[in-house]
Amino acid sequence: MAAAGKRNRVQIRGAGVLADGFFLYGRYVRTSLKAQMQYRASFLMLTMGTFITTAAEFLGIWALFDRFSQLQGWSLPEVALLYGMAHISFSLSEALGRGFDVFPGMVKNGDFDRVLLRPRNTALQIAAKEVDLLRLGRLTQGVLVVGWALWTVKVDWTFPHVLLLIVSVLSGACLFIGLFVLQATLSFWTIESLEIANTLTYGGVETAQFPLEIYHHWFRRFFTFIVPLACLNYFPSLTLLGRPVPDGFPSYFPWMAPGICLAFLLLALGVWQFGVRHYHSTGS
Repeated sequence: MAAAGKRNRVQIRGAGVLADGFFLYGRYVRTSLKAQMQYRASFLMLTMGTFITTAAEFLGIWALFDRFSQLQGWSLPEVALLYGMAHISFSLSEALGRGFDVFPGMVKNGDFDRVLLRPRNTALQIAAKEVDLLRLGRLTQGVLVVGWALWTVKVDWTFPHVLLLIVSVLSGACLFIGLFVLQATLSFWTIESLEIANTLTYGGVETAQFPLEIYHHWFRRFFTFIVPLACLNYFPSLTLLGRPVPDGFPSYFPWMAPGICLAFLLLALGVWQFGVRHYHSTGS
């Protein structure tokens, strides 16, 4: 009984520390948003610039379909669904996990040492360091593209399908944040983040906006089982669009895809903790 009571107290204390950490994260976010809204005209212009830039990318896809009409059996509205889901997820990850993208500079300058002195979760502190509202431009453009795609194609809307779409977008953001976390973790040993990591973050969103069928077999396997980019939009979209699941995958795999994205983030955070334990400071 005494052991059980002690275990319960430890669990309650751990839950309290986690809740306190998320409360602090919210304080960081509010402070960052207030700072960015000091110059609203500048914010609106930069956000509009991001919107126009990403819209130009979709115009390139539209030009491709205007020339070839379909891509491995996928129509423009179907690919637009993939595109929009990928960009919504990526914009959320950039806004909420931007601190990991700029983390190499903290290691180089020795600023991470100050983070370690605070009795709070290091990952939450880094994530909240820089919440970027400018990603609203990409987010808005992605939402509009998804809305147009779903308006154009026939989707059998049921509650599970609506839930699958929402959860897939949110779990896709978790996947991209996981990639940012892994990129930041490399800085514990390299100081500078490796450029190859950007092929999985910024290059990953380019990969995810097209159907998996257009890629080579080994490439499809890599982005399904190693870096599961296909799980953030491709597999869920198969169920939403009523398309068959590729051979070798069970019919329920699209419903498992969001869980795989979340598991990837948890794995990345585990690697992050390993890096934190082996961090020896810069000596600056």
